[in-house]
Amino acid sequence: MSLIYVLNGPNLNLLGKRQPHIYGHETLADVEADCRRLASELGHDIRFHQSNREYEIIDWIHEAREDGAGIVINPAAFTHTSVAILDALNTFEQPVIEVHISNVHKREAFRHHSFVSHRADGVIAGLGTEGYQLAIRRVASLIMSAEKK
Repeated sequence: MSLIYVLNGPNLNLLGKRQPHIYGHETLADVEADCRRLASELGHDIRFHQSNREYEIIDWIHEAREDGAGIVINPAAFTHTSVAILDALNTFEQPVIEVHISNVHKREAFRHHSFVSHRADGVIAGLGTEGYQLAIRRVASLIMSAEKK
């Protein structure tokens, strides 16, 4: 059973309450439950975290280097600002999928640039919280491909 980290950046603790017209009505707890259910069906375990603090996300990426088989990350606003998270992800040699609930390309111009995308093996944007499940499926597929080699 491989361990997949699901990391969430600032303000995602307010999911379901903050701008539901953009982010929907599901809470982060709902997303976590869905991720855990799917990962279990696929034979994987989840370590699910959210923080408004950049250094905690970096620490979890460093932790994933030791025991993680993949990372699904929604860096939220850190997407557009954090070279430090990019640098941490560059030390992680397993699959990384970047997720955004909204379609960042239909929003303000500053949201169009992602530091994280420079490292991500794939990016999912604009598919709501369902994007997390798609990301877990892709990470699981990449893990399986790597195990066959």
